[in-house]
Amino acid sequence: AAAGERSLIAAESCSSLNSAASGAELERAARRQFQQDETPGFVYVVSVFSALGGFLFGYDTGVVSGALLLLKRELNLDALWQELLVSSTVGAAALSALAGGVLNGLCGRRPCILLASGLFTAGSGVLAAARDKETLLAGRVVVGLGIGVASMTVPVYIAEVAPPHLRGRLVTINTLFITGGQFFASVVDGIFSYLAKDGWRYMLGLSAVPAVIQFLGFLFLPESPRWLIQKGQTQRARRILTQMRGNQAIDEEYDSIKNNIEEEEKEVGAAGPVICRMLTYPPTRRALIVGCGLQMFQQLSGINTVMYYSATILQMSGVEDDRLAIWLAALTAFINFIFTLVGVWLVERMGRRKLTLGSLTGTAVALIILASGFLLSAQVSPRITLNPTDPSHQNSTCTKYSYCNGCMLDPDCGLCYKLNKSSVVESSCIPVDKHSTMKAAWGRCSNESIFKKEDLFWAYNFCPTPYSWTALLGLILYLVFFAPGMGPMPWTVNSEIYPLWARSTGNACSSGVNWVFNVLVSLTFLHTAEYLTYYGAFFLYAGFAALGLVFIYGCLPETKGKKLEEIESLFENRLCTCGMSDSDEGRYIEYIRVKGSNYHLSDNDASDVE
Repeated sequence: AAAGERSLIAAESCSSLNSAASGAELERAARRQFQQDETPGFVYVVSVFSALGGFLFGYDTGVVSGALLLLKRELNLDALWQELLVSSTVGAAALSALAGGVLNGLCGRRPCILLASGLFTAGSGVLAAARDKETLLAGRVVVGLGIGVASMTVPVYIAEVAPPHLRGRLVTINTLFITGGQFFASVVDGIFSYLAKDGWRYMLGLSAVPAVIQFLGFLFLPESPRWLIQKGQTQRARRILTQMRGNQAIDEEYDSIKNNIEEEEKEVGAAGPVICRMLTYPPTRRALIVGCGLQMFQQLSGINTVMYYSATILQMSGVEDDRLAIWLAALTAFINFIFTLVGVWLVERMGRRKLTLGSLTGTAVALIILASGFLLSAQVSPRITLNPTDPSHQNSTCTKYSYCNGCMLDPDCGLCYKLNKSSVVESSCIPVDKHSTMKAAWGRCSNESIFKKEDLFWAYNFCPTPYSWTALLGLILYLVFFAPGMGPMPWTVNSEIYPLWARSTGNACSSGVNWVFNVLVSLTFLHTAEYLTYYGAFFLYAGFAALGLVFIYGCLPETKGKKLEEIESLFENRLCTCGMSDSDEGRYIEYIRVKGSNYHLSDNDASDVE
């Protein structure tokens, strides 16, 4: 009898499990069908036009990598001016990102995107027409102002118009456009590298085209409905929400946004600057620390060093030809773009937290491989075999080096050598010409047209090495791991984690932190490499990535599938326990009718589907 009873219980359990599994399948099918039916194409149109700001962001930060190789020859740019042309853009972006928070709050998201488009267009014109390095610097600053405003406005705008089940994917599309812009920039660099004179003008000026397209498009696109509700323009907000949601009833979402704004204003109070209110209100203070921390570790893991200086890094690793270095940099940008597309696919499947942790782990490993490649190159560095006398009788530091690696790290020196098959012979460390890094100040390699005929080679900023492939492998692996997670997730998470009253300021602060650390890393890379060696610099970035892993594991909660108005509750616990929040916490269930039977949909998808 007992055995029969156990069999009956087991049969009932199996039946219950099968029923639950069947119910779960029906729930997922109903959710997919509902979401597909109820998402109007207008949401995608708005997101794509918004993400053109991301494309311009990527293009204008990526194009400088190849342009520098031509500019340093044509305008005789030293290392300081190269760093200035890169870092002036990110410095201006840091300032305008902070100012963008105020502008977003006062004027709205749409006018800020129009302003960014105008700045991109003006900056491109200045760069294309530049006659000297000072004008180039001014043009890069104007472009940087546009990048800063776009970088903090576009993710917020997309997050506020997107439905919850698409929000992560649509915000990540902005990062996809950033990496697409970087790839397009590297292809343009490769094409115009064959124009020895003025090729850089086309590289730097072409960004005016998408900027004008975005400006014209946004003349006809709507403002964020959440911003309009906050400003009391309720009828206009309802009309725009109806456009964004199609046939879906908007009353619940509209009431949720409106009630949330009213409760926040009562709870936090309207007195004082928003940043002060954020810092004194624990949930927003914790969210701000998490958002700024994500942006900081994104930069400290070295991404913009890799993107800005990709062509230069490849030369440092031993790739001698300018054009080959530019096309290899285009390959790395393409990999970045493709794996960002992988991130768009994964973000609503894995969630933000798992994707970010996995991405940063792989990034740290790739940085170690990249550093190891430079370490191997340093260990087999060619020996200096000739020490010719300086005809000017000046005391040069170049004569003190016994190996190419030391000569390469000195910005005033270069290596003049011959090749016997693959071996370096008759090598000497010579001062570089003050007006051009492409030749020596004196001696065998001082006349570029002559020394190439005599089978002599001049290496500035790199050493001939059989380990060039290791650096390229490290770069590729770095982007494979970085692009799906640490690339888009800081922007995606920051667009979600702040309540509406703090969203503009929170994104402005986190974007400002991103650009400040961007400046810090990009401005110091060449000098860091000089003092710590190249492998030391990349080992340093790997250490920062490891610290970032600890921070993200402890502090980043899962926000997948939650309404923007629900996410604040994730930061009610202590900061170091936010990352342990149950990803299902705060979910509640609504029943829907599917062909006469009741199955539940979570995450507030709908109230009635037939």
